[in-house]
Amino acid sequence: MRRSHLTGVIFLGAGGNAFAQAVGGDPAGSSPITGALLWIQGTLLGNLATTAAVIAVAVVGLLMLTGRIDWKRGATVILGAFILFGAATIVAGIRSAAGLHT
Repeated sequence: MRRSHLTGVIFLGAGGNAFAQAVGGDPAGSSPITGALLWIQGTLLGNLATTAAVIAVAVVGLLMLTGRIDWKRGATVILGAFILFGAATIVAGIRSAAGLHT
């Protein structure tokens, strides 16, 4: 075997260890960022947001039934609410399908 091929094989074998990283822990100094993101998540999924989404879906449903809004636009609003409130479950399903576990 030529020296250049042997060197390539050695580097390929050693490269796998360089990519192994611990998954799950927060990086140092990310506490304020994590806190801010958790606040945003709580705001988007809290009681006020849930109440607003219920009222929006009810109003859009009424507008669709009376013919004041087309069904495609109304379905888009309702689908958006489902995606917003189901985002955590959707991401968990994608991570599970991809084989990423936390």
